[in-house]
Amino acid sequence: MAHNECMRLNEAIEGFLRTVEFEYGYSTHTVKAYRNDLRSLLEFVQPEEQDGQPGEVDVTVLDLELLRGWLWDKQQRGYATRTIARSVATIKSFGSWLEQRQVLPGSPASRLHTPKQTKTLPRVLSEQQLDRILERAARRAESGDPGQIRDRAVLELLYATALRVSELSALPLDGLDLNARTVRVIGKGNKQRVVPMGAPAAGAIDDYLRRARGPLLAQGEGEDPGTVFVSNHGTALSPSAVYRLVSRELEQEPGGGPRGPHTFRHSAATHLLNGGADLRVVQEMLGHASLGSTQIYTHVSTERLAQTYRQAHPRA
Repeated sequence: MAHNECMRLNEAIEGFLRTVEFEYGYSTHTVKAYRNDLRSLLEFVQPEEQDGQPGEVDVTVLDLELLRGWLWDKQQRGYATRTIARSVATIKSFGSWLEQRQVLPGSPASRLHTPKQTKTLPRVLSEQQLDRILERAARRAESGDPGQIRDRAVLELLYATALRVSELSALPLDGLDLNARTVRVIGKGNKQRVVPMGAPAAGAIDDYLRRARGPLLAQGEGEDPGTVFVSNHGTALSPSAVYRLVSRELEQEPGGGPRGPHTFRHSAATHLLNGGADLRVVQEMLGHASLGSTQIYTHVSTERLAQTYRQAHPRA
């Protein structure tokens, strides 16, 4: 297969699956697992149909940060560590195949690490960093560009509500109540929860609905998807588009770690606890089934406290 910059991701996936089944002779079970994992990746990158062709996206969109975002999304949806480890193995095999066939110059998955059983928190931003990010977004929205107005509303809502990116992308219009400043979310296990938001987020969403959603819809040829946030093509805003937006913003802030929307979720949860919020209230807001999932944020708060103590106390 020659180097082809215009190769579609769905075509590449089918080519890879044919190779492992008929050339490598992998078992039916393994091929099925590969197919499930790669279908999940395809849906993450391009969940909406365009012109009747699902997954019509160039294979070159695959990069390390997007793959990390896909794996974090799986973790946020509650997949077991063992399942995520299998997904890493799948994408490493697929990446190697793309490199060998010269579809891509290198494997985008080469630096992915298989997750360990221990729970570690990804990057948490400071309140000052979040303020800077949201102030930059507000300034860009002043241009009147519909995409910039939407992006500001997305960032404000992510931080205000700590939604999972999959929940934000799928949020229906009737799930919004700007008067009460709440969003009604269908989370994992089809469980519904109502999450409050502050005045800045409600204001940014109101501005988006009044000035930007209509013009963005007009750029598409399909029907209104019924979701709050729509893309520049008038379709539902995909999780990968949200991921790329947040990733661009975080590149402007110092500090390492993953750069996906989960950074806003984890930061919001940590800031709530730092501000004195009750752990069970934060659990309910995040949609965690068990309190243990939420308690990891108290470790961050404790570590921050210890770090501040060591820096500030004369006899630390």
